[in-house]
Amino acid sequence: MDENIHDKMRIIQEFVPGKQLTLIHLIANPDSLLYEKLGLEKIEGKSGAIGIVTVTPAETAIILGDIAMKTSGIYPECIDRVSGTLIVTGTVSEVETALKALSDYAENKLKFEVVEMTKT
Repeated sequence: MDENIHDKMRIIQEFVPGKQLTLIHLIANPDSLLYEKLGLEKIEGKSGAIGIVTVTPAETAIILGDIAMKTSGIYPECIDRVSGTLIVTGTVSEVETALKALSDYAENKLKFEVVEMTKT
């Protein structure tokens, strides 16, 4: 075998995402500085929590954002169909309700692997 063949060999790598929610996190009563650093507006009485979700495939963030909005009074700050990131704000109970609803939907209807919701 010619040793020069290794000089011309190419390796092609592909990203094949699973069906999973990899992060479901609720930040209760975040400091105003966190809102500022994230570019979010803190509205007194309506911004008691931030919810963060990451999902693959990324387009699923659209569906989860819709579910979150329909199940509680949250505000969708970011629904990124490219990275699979969903950021919502609202009261602690609204955000918690939304995160539970979208988690349940992903697990039971879409048959996704779902991590446990964490809180700080």
